[in-house]
Amino acid sequence: MTDAPFPPAGDDTLPLDSPRVAPNFITEIIERDLQAGKYREIVTRFPPEPSGYAHLGHIFASFLDFQTARQYGGRYHLRMDDTNPELATQEYVDAIADDLRWLGWDWGEHFYYASDNFEKYYEYAEQLVRQGDAYVDSVPHEEMVRLRGDAKTPGSPSPYRARSVEENLDLLRRMKAGEFPDGAHVLRAKIDLASPNMKLRDPVLYRILRGDHYRQGRAWCIYPMYDFQHPLQDALEGVTHSLCSLEFVDNRAIYDWLMERLAFSPRPHQYEFGRRGLEYTVTSKRKLRRLVQEGKVTGWDDPRMPTLRAQRRLGVTPEAVRRFAAQIGVSRTNRTVDIAVYENAVRDDLNWRAPRVMAVLDPVRVTLGNLDAAQTLALPYWPHDVVRDSSDGLVGLPDGRRVSAEEAVRAVPLTHELYIEREDFHPAPPKGYKRLTPGGTVRLRGAGIIRADRFETDEQGQVSHIHATLLGEDAKAGGVIHWVSAEHALSAEFRLYDRLFRVPNPEGEHPEDPQSELMTPDFDPEQMSHENEAAPLSPGFMRYLNPHSLRVTRGFVEPSVAADPPDTRYQFERQGYFWRDPVDSREDALVFGRIITLKDTWAKEVQKSEATRPAQKPAQPRGEGQPRAETPGKAPPLTPEQEAEVARLTKLGAAEADARTIARDAALLAFVGEAAQDATFGQVASWTVNDLAAGLRAGHVQVRAADLAPLAAEVTAGRIPTRVARDALARAAASGEAPLDIIEREGLNAGLSGEDLQKAIQDVLDANPDKVDAYRGGKAALLGFFTGQVMRATGGKADPQALAAALKRALA
Repeated sequence: MTDAPFPPAGDDTLPLDSPRVAPNFITEIIERDLQAGKYREIVTRFPPEPSGYAHLGHIFASFLDFQTARQYGGRYHLRMDDTNPELATQEYVDAIADDLRWLGWDWGEHFYYASDNFEKYYEYAEQLVRQGDAYVDSVPHEEMVRLRGDAKTPGSPSPYRARSVEENLDLLRRMKAGEFPDGAHVLRAKIDLASPNMKLRDPVLYRILRGDHYRQGRAWCIYPMYDFQHPLQDALEGVTHSLCSLEFVDNRAIYDWLMERLAFSPRPHQYEFGRRGLEYTVTSKRKLRRLVQEGKVTGWDDPRMPTLRAQRRLGVTPEAVRRFAAQIGVSRTNRTVDIAVYENAVRDDLNWRAPRVMAVLDPVRVTLGNLDAAQTLALPYWPHDVVRDSSDGLVGLPDGRRVSAEEAVRAVPLTHELYIEREDFHPAPPKGYKRLTPGGTVRLRGAGIIRADRFETDEQGQVSHIHATLLGEDAKAGGVIHWVSAEHALSAEFRLYDRLFRVPNPEGEHPEDPQSELMTPDFDPEQMSHENEAAPLSPGFMRYLNPHSLRVTRGFVEPSVAADPPDTRYQFERQGYFWRDPVDSREDALVFGRIITLKDTWAKEVQKSEATRPAQKPAQPRGEGQPRAETPGKAPPLTPEQEAEVARLTKLGAAEADARTIARDAALLAFVGEAAQDATFGQVASWTVNDLAAGLRAGHVQVRAADLAPLAAEVTAGRIPTRVARDALARAAASGEAPLDIIEREGLNAGLSGEDLQKAIQDVLDANPDKVDAYRGGKAALLGFFTGQVMRATGGKADPQALAAALKRALA
């Protein structure tokens, strides 16, 4: 990995207007816990294993952990789950922390390593043995798997399950001392061999594994398994809400068993949310390592990779990544996210921050025969998006800056010799071609209209030189093209990046491909160990690599970029968004990488391939009890009509992820069609997708969309807590009554006024002067304590967001 001069990770906390976690079942749990006074402070953690670089698959989980804690005045931890000596490295630790800091997450002093607590884990292991809750097993791994049974057959006890406490302690200590070879023994929990949850059939807690640990060296030769280490580390750190993805739902039983047997109080609780995949990529670190090791990419920072380090090098901003994470939404089901949601978040971010300049990527020379003297043109950086303020003469730019009129434009030389794009001239144009043709005219961006008089070709028959005349403004032209001065333009290399895979689900089956196969999963959820890292990895996903994911050209860029900071993102007119590659670009050898195209160029390609694909055979009837066949992959691409609906819905205020879900579903689209088209529309769309979708599809929802706008307005104004709103929404969906009527009739909101909230806050602060002083002295974590106390004092009536804002004002 090259030490690249990336923009530094920010040290400041996120701005107050940064994207927030939308109300969801986890926030409802947290609000309920605060109301009950269950915890004094909300503490979450993000626990990556440092066996690779952080990637786009991590951003949703890390966003949920960090922003949830932040919204409730709590504490966020970053923890390295570095219990695998074969894979964990300091390089990965440093890179993960740096990339998450760049993303905007701030954990302060709360950076932890699981490996720092190896001694404590071991002490808990001995405690379980002394309690009779764990034993050393000595059967081979294959025999252990057989004895566990299966979904229909209870497990059978190992012949070593009845070992005495003394014998188990002796063997465990000798395992720790290194007397036995790898695999000779394991420590297992003694739980329930007949449990329908296979995880509880005496899971392995420790195994012998010799290796050089990057922090502990050879101090240890036994290492804890995930299901043992992870809950213990949560408890040791004081985590309250341990958030993880849905594949760990069965593991929660082991988590709870350990908390009970080791009597942690207060104890953390695990909650699972639906995992989010992303089309056209893989996020398995094993697969990403293989791409690097086999030279399919240039490294973990190759801009085609889904790692955060690669996205940084590509030129994506942390603001765009955070906005994408906020759009995904929290639910209890797994979902693959349309990659267009991510790409559009990147485009929307760049559109307002990227000045417009011109670059020619595949140049052909043009001579303006009648231009005797060079001219200098003043062309605007943002031709359509500046706001002039006559009161002070300054110009307001889309990114919020105010500059002089001179700074809003750049000098562009127009000279006798120019370069234009090769594709912008056609000697035998097809019908509808609106660029330069022999005898035809076209407008040069900002410079006037030219006519092509004649052209020359090289030995291969390619156009090599165009002779043209600059015409007056009275001339007519059907199109506009960009250009640069051949005399003044800067030579540059352009790297045109595209999606790394050519299919939306490279890890799944593709029936149209006769060689397709189901990919090996990223981990073995049955074993939850590190043994799967050594298992053979299916080669299938590699055959879906896009051979056109990188195209390199040489051309020219206008000279104005020479004076700009190297981290400036540009919109090269008609070409896309670019910036200087932070690794390879130098002043004397410019390299520009394309961050993203101006439009989704894949949509037409996908529709074209769908149109030419042979029709699928009709589905065969299913027999009784036969499972429904699922087709892996993605939802069908949006039609042009659906894309138009997405544009309309987002313009009304819906999040893009919600808009794309609604546009695909006639039931949802019909429902929101009755919603008020005002400032409440975005919240109504969110409820439609996240709370009402299943009922709408089944035809069970009785409430009208028009009745949701008043409820959304009350929530937005902070007069009704989200948990109250969603409870009322669920009841309204079943009864058909307007949710606001339910709340008012039953007094569910009980109308906590601003004055009542302020009084409750002041009472809590007056009762805890020592903690107020400590908070003002720098112990910001106490905000969670004050939040819980006020929630208790108001009977849970305080809106969490209004409470957080009021508390910070009172404590300032």
